[in-house]
This record gives sequence, structure tokens and C-alpha cells, in this order.
Amino acid sequence: MAGSAVDDLAPDIDAPDIDAPDIDAPDIDVSRAHPARMYDYYLGGKNHFAADRAVTDKVLASWPAARTGLRENRGFLGRAVRFLAAEGGIRQFLDIGSGLPATSNVHEVAQDVAPSSRVVYVDNDPLVMAHARALLTSTPEGRTAYVEDDLRSPASILSSPVVRSVLDFDKPIALMLVAVLHFLHDEDKPDEVVGTLLDALPAGSYLAASHMTLEHDPAAVGGGQQHYRDAGIPMHARDADQFARLAFSGLEMMPPGVVLVSQWRRKATGPLPTPAEVSCYGGVARKP
Repeated sequence: MAGSAVDDLAPDIDAPDIDAPDIDAPDIDVSRAHPARMYDYYLGGKNHFAADRAVTDKVLASWPAARTGLRENRGFLGRAVRFLAAEGGIRQFLDIGSGLPATSNVHEVAQDVAPSSRVVYVDNDPLVMAHARALLTSTPEGRTAYVEDDLRSPASILSSPVVRSVLDFDKPIALMLVAVLHFLHDEDKPDEVVGTLLDALPAGSYLAASHMTLEHDPAAVGGGQQHYRDAGIPMHARDADQFARLAFSGLEMMPPGVVLVSQWRRKATGPLPTPAEVSCYGGVARKP
């Protein structure tokens, strides 16, 4: 896990064919797909089970470019964290829906810029917890922690003793909601979820978020969304305006605003993937 972060680094997507992760986490329900393990499979990791691969393969059959979109989303995450640490001066990060450890995790990128950075990861899969305990390290000057909780329970996250012991809520915090808001349906009251989290943060804090959309390839991405729903995983894609209202209302958008994640402060040269291949918006905003 150690090593410096690269702005546009994305994981190898040639996933090995394995039956199960080599880790002891007895509370995992291996019979049902989970978004964090599916994401790991998309990105070429090894921490997934047959149920995760089965649903992911159906998504890929509908939307073959899904891995491109998720790879671009991962690149956005790294660039956003580097911006927040280097230009925003942020030293505290709350990453909700963090997923399994991969390349260029939030703490690696942030601590590469500022070794004193503190990061709390939050996810609701026991496998993420198991790997976080085993693999997420920190610089001596900083701190990294993990909380098992759900985005749908923002008050529980905010009141966690772990969160409160690692993060100082009197100082600016970067809230990371990357590729997680589309798992909230409207009945989950996502605007209240985001509002509760942002209300707890002091002025000068930031929100970095990304969100899937059907705008550029409704048939392919919509078919993938349906496979998630058929597997019991809520998925609710939104257009750019809906995403902007949900995530960034009342905040000061950082240039270039809400754009495809492939276009957000990209430094890599070469051709961009098409909007249909990416189908994911991202943005970063500051709380006044």
C-alpha cells in the first residue's frame, strides 16, 4: 500500500480468476453481490466472490465501457484529493463509500502532499473492514482509521467515536462522496443525507463527489443499472443538473465545475474517452 500517488494512475483491469479473497471475515454474505466488491472486480482486484462477478459480468455485457468509466472515476478521486491537499490546504478527509483498498487511496495521495493528513474511511461491507484493518497504514505524522457504517445513517457516522477521535470538526474537512450517491434512491432522502453531513462541517470544508448518469448512453448504462437493481442493489443515475443540485447546492464550485470525471483537472495527455464511455460526472466545491 505504501508509495507516492500519481495524479492519473489507475489500476490494472486484468482481473485474476479466483474463487474467494484470502482473508478471514466471517460476517460476509457471499451469496449476494456488494457494490464495493463489484467495484474491486471492475478495477482488476482480487477481493470479490462469484456473486459479485456474476452481476458485474451482466453489467459489462450491457455496458462494455463500464470499466473505462470506473477507471476514470478512480483517476478523478486521486486528482481531487491532490487538489484538496495541495491547493485547498485540507488535512482531514472523511471518505464515505470508500470501497476496498486499491491504487492511490485517499490517505496515500493526501499524505504524499502533507504527511500530517488524517483520513477516516467509511463503508458498510465487512470485507472492506477486514482489509482496512490489515492494509490501511499511515505516516507517523498522520492517522488513518476505518468505520463500518452506511451513508444512509449520516448521524451515526458523525457521532462515531472513531470519527470524532481522528477528525477535528473545528477545522476544515474534505467530505468524499465519490461514486456513492447513485446508490441512494429518492426515498432515501439523499438531499437530507448530504445536508446533514455538510451541516456538521465548518466553513472552509470541501465536498468532492461523483455520480453516474444515463445522459450519454441511456440504453447501455440503463441496462447496467437494471442489473444492479435486479441483484437487490439500489442504483439511481441522475443527470448533471440533478447531481449538482443534490451535492453542491449552496457551495462554491471549484473550476471547472460539474464535468465528466475524465475532464476534471486532467493532466494526462492523449485522447479522452468518449462521454458515453465515462457516463460519470464529478465536481469539488467549498463550503463558504
